[in-house]
Amino acid sequence: MTQDEQTKGFRAGFVCVVGRPNAGKSTLTNALVGQKVAITSMRPQTTRRAVRGIVHREHGQLVLVDTPGLHRPRTLLGERLNDLVRGTLSEVDVVVFCLPADQRVGPGDRFIAQELREGRTPVVAVATKADAVSKERLAEHLLAIAELGDWAEIVPVSAVKDIQLDLLVDLLLSYVPESPPLYPEGELTDEPDHVMVAELIREAALEGVRDELPHSLAVVVEEMVEREQPHRDGRRMIDVRADVYVERDSQKAIVIGAKGARLRDVGTRARHGIEALLGAAVYLDLHVRIAKDWQRDPKQLRRLGF
Repeated sequence: MTQDEQTKGFRAGFVCVVGRPNAGKSTLTNALVGQKVAITSMRPQTTRRAVRGIVHREHGQLVLVDTPGLHRPRTLLGERLNDLVRGTLSEVDVVVFCLPADQRVGPGDRFIAQELREGRTPVVAVATKADAVSKERLAEHLLAIAELGDWAEIVPVSAVKDIQLDLLVDLLLSYVPESPPLYPEGELTDEPDHVMVAELIREAALEGVRDELPHSLAVVVEEMVEREQPHRDGRRMIDVRADVYVERDSQKAIVIGAKGARLRDVGTRARHGIEALLGAAVYLDLHVRIAKDWQRDPKQLRRLGF
């Protein structure tokens, strides 16, 4: 049997997941992939990179691109995040537009809808968090979504309760071309380990902080080195050194906490996620540094990976 015959009827393509901040994009991405590939938080602008998560099915493969939330930017960082989303939208086969059912359709949703109407890529509008509202409220929400634009499909789902996720995958596969698999079976993301590690640290640092901090927090992994000697339990042992950047002294104090208690807690929570990611024991060395007004400084944005 030739490779063409083996892949006949198989579909594979790219799906961009968009929505305003906190629309459930990362939670949906993780649920569809079946493993955590994108960090989640109740804070807006948690996602800052177009993380690729790969969904494998017997007859197809979807490469999900979980983008930062499209928004009206106030900083150079915000402008660059929007540019990242727009660039991604032009390169995919189908777009998933997330609109959370537990929130009314608002100006942010209309702003994104306008952007999507100007493109040629088919858009599947997804009512996320469908389990969080009554049937009556969900029906109202679906009508409001329909009024926003002429979408290819409108689908209510719940990533948490696994409601209609398989249906969504089947719908998305119908919009991507016939193609052999784009990634090997079992590969779930193409993000480098050091980027995933930095995101896990940032997710831990965002837990329970004040509103002012999330936008100002960046993480850079400076070093990841495997020790020659394994951990006492037989696992590989990896030393990770990372810097957490904030913009002001007051923010540094928030991240570190009284007598360093908060930073230790961040390190403990991040380490558990990193060990699961790397399949190894991890010694995590965290330092908090100040990069004044980095969100508005082109040189500092480049240095921090934006």
